[in-house]
Amino acid sequence: MTDHATVLTDVSQGIWLESFDLDAQAGPTLTGSDNWSVRKRTLRGGLSDGVDVVEVHNGRLSMSILPTRGMGLWKGECDGLPLGWKSPVAQPVHPSFVNQTDRGGLGWLSGFNELLCRCGLSSNGAPGVDEIINNEGHKVETELTLHGKIANLPAHYVAASVSDDGEGTISVTGVVDETMLFGPCLRLTSTFSTQAGGRSFSIVDEIENVQGHPAELELLYHTNLGAPLLEEGSQLVAAIQEMAPRDDHAAGDIATYAQYRAPTAGYVEQCYFFDLAADADGNTRVMLRNSNGDRGVSLKFNKRQLPWFTLWKNTQAEADGYVTGLEPATSLPNLKTIEREEGRVVTLQPGAKYSTRIDFEIHLTAPEVAAAEHSIRALGEHFRSEIHSTPQAKFSGG
Repeated sequence: MTDHATVLTDVSQGIWLESFDLDAQAGPTLTGSDNWSVRKRTLRGGLSDGVDVVEVHNGRLSMSILPTRGMGLWKGECDGLPLGWKSPVAQPVHPSFVNQTDRGGLGWLSGFNELLCRCGLSSNGAPGVDEIINNEGHKVETELTLHGKIANLPAHYVAASVSDDGEGTISVTGVVDETMLFGPCLRLTSTFSTQAGGRSFSIVDEIENVQGHPAELELLYHTNLGAPLLEEGSQLVAAIQEMAPRDDHAAGDIATYAQYRAPTAGYVEQCYFFDLAADADGNTRVMLRNSNGDRGVSLKFNKRQLPWFTLWKNTQAEADGYVTGLEPATSLPNLKTIEREEGRVVTLQPGAKYSTRIDFEIHLTAPEVAAAEHSIRALGEHFRSEIHSTPQAKFSGG
């Protein structure tokens, strides 16, 4: 086995490659594909100026990774099926142009256009007021902005790796620090990997508390899919232990929470909170499938790492962002004070690490979609689903 590794960015060593290009002709031979590549470029001009993009192509599946935006996934494609969505924010936005305090703490949305972006690390969810202990030891109020900071922090270390073991694996690892004096000090080490010639990829993350006292962690994977996979008649497939609408507005459509509308001008977003069924080892899975049932994307994860799941439905007009979010998380996207009261905020001791893994699979035929749906339904065979028709305090607070 050989492993071809290249450091693309290492601030501590003064390394930054403006461009990088490695493919099957110049790199190791991978039995899974003779048409793979890894390329790095830096966007120039407009709000994208200075954004690094690492483009991985495994022969069937391609993915654009954004080290400058917290190692998020911008967009992808698999055998001609686009993965991602069409946001009003057309191109990746450099974090320096994102004012997260704008519009009452909603400024995060001015850079939001990824297939996958992380929300966290020290806070996640709705903007609002939290209470902390300041550097003088006093309780003070502080403003939290929407979905935290990690999606708008650049990686200080990035490396690409190609291994010829088995079918061959292409990986990109990045390290992002969310740190400050007298504040949260958390480090994200994230690895994207995909097998040569495959139709899947994985995200493996490790979050470390690098300060000398306990730290709080909230982490949500905002996974966003739009057309053509999302369309009128598309469905969420999930095995449910318990579910409730976030608010009265979402409760109005509880009977059709799993079905999607065509693009609808004026549609107001809806959210549903889930405690999913899982197997004996804690593994669970959700899928978005199209109307015909011959295309789908599924997410596999473990509830011991990511115990909560949120469905975000935003089927407004295409020009306004026709999209749905499948969101595994350590907590629910309420204001942090609510999540802390409900015991869903993770506490990391000094030097402790918290690990997560999500496996994404793209299904491109009706039999594949049916098989994935069967495996998901089987998870719920030994559970009695409890679907609430109204918001529940234990999920939404209040």
